[in-house]
Amino acid sequence: MTIKSDIESRRLEKRLNERFIKAMATYHLIEDDDRILVGLSGGKDSLLLTELLAKRSLIQHPRFTVEALHVRMENIRYETDTNYLQAFCDSLGIRLHIRTTRFEVIDENNAADEDIIKFKAQSSSKSEAAEPSAKFRRRQKQPCFLCSWNRRKLLFNLAQELGCNKIALGHHQDDLIHTALMNLTYQARFATMPARLTMRKMPLTIIRPLCLIPESDIKAYAELQGYQKQQKLCPYETNSHRTDIKRLYDQLEQMNPEARYSIWGALETENKLIEE
Repeated sequence: MTIKSDIESRRLEKRLNERFIKAMATYHLIEDDDRILVGLSGGKDSLLLTELLAKRSLIQHPRFTVEALHVRMENIRYETDTNYLQAFCDSLGIRLHIRTTRFEVIDENNAADEDIIKFKAQSSSKSEAAEPSAKFRRRQKQPCFLCSWNRRKLLFNLAQELGCNKIALGHHQDDLIHTALMNLTYQARFATMPARLTMRKMPLTIIRPLCLIPESDIKAYAELQGYQKQQKLCPYETNSHRTDIKRLYDQLEQMNPEARYSIWGALETENKLIEE
């Protein structure tokens, strides 16, 4: 590594830590005696999140503990080397839990109401209808929805088994901005995944400590650190509305390099980043 690249690496690491700490303070994400379970998919975002939380826990200000969960989905060829994840967590002093699950896609013509209700997510949105809507009936048949919900279900259940009061997810600033644009475009509402969300049906809070970090910085750090890439990517990841919105957002940034800060400012002004 040259002197110049070493300086750039140190600056990047400093910037990541500053934004991580700022998010903790701004959105009150971590407090003394928190027990945090990290959703560790094995992608660059969750690897960075696990690393930052593990290192911060050693400072003991605030005092908190961290464990991680990696979920393997049998019927989606979306794989991460679990030996690598185990070694990664061991190096950070983090306990790793590995669970395997699967889901069945319900046949649209044969799905009964009880099947739909069975798959109804314990939604993070307080405005979710009590009964499955037509929109939900459409979503529940999609592999992305079923995969995500089943992973979340394992995460919520394990967190409560371990006595964790918080779940940390690796969504970065771009994810939150893209979600806001998706909701505007497809749902006729201005909302996103909050940096802090207090669940209403269980004693858990979801936190997103990477919410102030742009994806570009995470990519650069992952390359510098040599994070191992996932062995097989999700077969559905390039065929979704989120992919289309990402392209749209890239165009917005070309039109206005300050678009990121304008959208983020609007989310803060409308109090969309914290949901109690």
